[in-house]
Amino acid sequence: MTAPGRRALCLALGTASALGFGRFAYGLVLPAMAEDLHWDLARAGAMTAANGLGYLAGAVATATLARRIGVAATFRLGMVLCTVALAATAAGGHYTALLAARVLAGIAGALVFIAGAVLSPTAIYFAGAGAGILISGIAIPPLVDYAPQRWPLAWLGLAVAAGLATVASWTAAHPAGSVGEAPTTAPVRRLWPVATVYLLYAAGYLAYITFLSAYLQDRHASTAQTMLVWILLGVAVMAAPRLWQRPIRHWPGGRTLTVLLGVIAVATTPLLLWPTPAIVMISAIAYGVTFMAVPAAVTEIVRTSTPPESMTRTLSTFTVIFALGQMAGPWLAGALADRTTPGTTLGWTAAWCGAAAALAAAAVRAAPDGSSRVRGSPPVDHESILRQRS
Repeated sequence: MTAPGRRALCLALGTASALGFGRFAYGLVLPAMAEDLHWDLARAGAMTAANGLGYLAGAVATATLARRIGVAATFRLGMVLCTVALAATAAGGHYTALLAARVLAGIAGALVFIAGAVLSPTAIYFAGAGAGILISGIAIPPLVDYAPQRWPLAWLGLAVAAGLATVASWTAAHPAGSVGEAPTTAPVRRLWPVATVYLLYAAGYLAYITFLSAYLQDRHASTAQTMLVWILLGVAVMAAPRLWQRPIRHWPGGRTLTVLLGVIAVATTPLLLWPTPAIVMISAIAYGVTFMAVPAAVTEIVRTSTPPESMTRTLSTFTVIFALGQMAGPWLAGALADRTTPGTTLGWTAAWCGAAAALAAAAVRAAPDGSSRVRGSPPVDHESILRQRS
C-alpha cells in the first residue's frame, strides 16, 4: 500500500470514531436506553437532534480553529473530544446530562469530519464510518439485547475504542498545506443547488439508521438478525469508496448525487411494504453502500469548485447546512413515529432523500468541461490541490 493510502487508513479512524461510534452507534444502543430510561421515540430522536446541534456548533467553529491552531491540531482535538463525549454518555442516565454528552459528540464529529476530509489524500477516509458501524454491530447487540440496563457498558466500550483510534491516528494527522488558511468568502452561493440537496439529504437520511434497531425490535427481530443487519450495513459502507470513486470523480454534474439519493429512497421504501428479513438485509446493504458516499460526492464537488485556500471554510459552511437538516430530521421523525409506528421513520428517509434526488437531477448541472464542477464555478488547479494535500 502506498504512503497516501496508509495515511488515509489512519485518518479513517477519525470517521470510525466520530461518525461510526459517536453518531451511528446510538441507533444500536437506543432500544436498550429507551427501555431502561422509559423514553418515547420523540425523546430518543431529541438525542440525535442534540448531536446535530453539536455538529452545527462544531461546523461553525472548525474554520476558525483550523486557521488558529491548524487543520491537523483541529482533527486531533476532535478525536480527544469524541472519546470524552462517549465516556460521558456512559456516566449515567440523567436526560439533560446525556443531551450534553450528545452535543459534545456532535461538536467532535464536525471537527474530525471536516479536518479529516481536508487532510485525507484519498476517499478511503469516508469508509471509516463503516468500520465503526461494523464493530458496533458485532459488540453491542449481544451486550444489551437481554440486559438493557447494561447500555452504559456499551458506551464505555465505544469510548475505549475511540481512545485507541485517537492514538493510532495521531501521527497521520500531520500538518498539510491547508493549515493556516486565510479567511475567504466561501462560494456557497454558486453552489446553492448542491447545498439545498445536502440539506434535504441531512433532514432525511439519519432517521433510517437512528431508528433501524427500534424498527427491528418492533418486528421482534432476534439478536442475531440485528447483528447481521448492522454487520452488513458496516461492510457496505466500507465498500462504498471503491464502488463510487470513479463515478464521483468522473460523472457530470449532479448525476452521482441523483443516483445515490435515488438508491437510498428506493432501498428504504420496500421495508414499509414487505418487512421480511431478506428485504431488511437488502435494504441495509443498499443504504450502507450509498449514504456515506453522498458526503464524499458533495466534498468532491466542493473540492473541484473551490480554491485550496478556501477549502476548509467552504466545507465548514456546507457542514453547517448539513447540520441544520440533521438536527431537525430525527426529532421530527421520532415525534411522527410516536403517533404512528416506528416504520414511519423509514418512510421519512425515503421521502426526503427522494426529494433530494429529484432536485439534484433538476438543478445540479454539469460544468462545460463535463466535470462534477457546478456551472458558474471557477476552474481549480488540481495539481495545486494535490501538492497541498501531499
